[in-house]
Amino acid sequence: MDHVILAMLDTYHCVTDVDYENALKEIMQEIALIGLWRAKFFEHAAFYGGTALRILYHLNRFSEDLDFSLLKPSDTFNLHPYLNAIQSELNSFGFDTEILMKNKNIDTPIQSAFLKANTQKYLLQISAPETIRQLIHRQKQMKIKVEVDTHPPGNFETETKPLIRPIPFWVKAYSLPDLFAGKISAVLCRHWQTRIKGRDWYDFLWFIQNNVPLHLAHLESRLRQFDYYRDTAPLSQADVKRLLLEKIQQLDIVLVKNDIRNFIHDESALDGWSKELFTAITEQIVFIERA
Repeated sequence: MDHVILAMLDTYHCVTDVDYENALKEIMQEIALIGLWRAKFFEHAAFYGGTALRILYHLNRFSEDLDFSLLKPSDTFNLHPYLNAIQSELNSFGFDTEILMKNKNIDTPIQSAFLKANTQKYLLQISAPETIRQLIHRQKQMKIKVEVDTHPPGNFETETKPLIRPIPFWVKAYSLPDLFAGKISAVLCRHWQTRIKGRDWYDFLWFIQNNVPLHLAHLESRLRQFDYYRDTAPLSQADVKRLLLEKIQQLDIVLVKNDIRNFIHDESALDGWSKELFTAITEQIVFIERA
């Protein structure tokens, strides 16, 4: 495996099998971004979601998917050429990956694909301890989903961010206030029933801890697109807090914590989590109003 990748891996200080898998996935994600940059993907799209927060803004948890939004709606966008660019870049760094395009069963503006690589193969290549390799089934696949929203909600801004590993390159991404709006939209609009996505609530807390304001106009665009907010009046700050507080009352904190555990190093960070905590931080949201 490329010596640069091995040097990157050393920075993760892996101990468990989950540590190794998370580190390898994240390295693959960063290489995939290089492939997209070389293919000039970021002239047409921007990076958003949990992995954007992790890689660009140092969110202290791992993330699974690569989520992107076109800069403007398009009915003719084709993800396939960019998947070829990703695969070529991963191959150049020693990752033999399979890419599977996801066929759409319903009418959706989201184009999706999966990157797959054999976990055991790369644990062997990086000389992971035998005790770690024995914990991983030989057929287990590392999977990374790539999604592009071809009809994104409006009222967002982007910025171009530099990355320097494994080589210097540039990524266009949503601004932090718009990433926050996207996260609140996810918190409100997901219908997970018993599989609550605790990662959304972890990120919500991160935005508050880092004093990131929430872009109200972009949140309204998202909620209207998902048909979650239908009122003829503009979405207000009070509306957002009311909707969040209603959602918090429905939370199962045990399930929320269970979802996030494999994505963080220090589980003690979850000790103070409660409905009361999320209620309190909701009151601390600072908004950027519409122009």
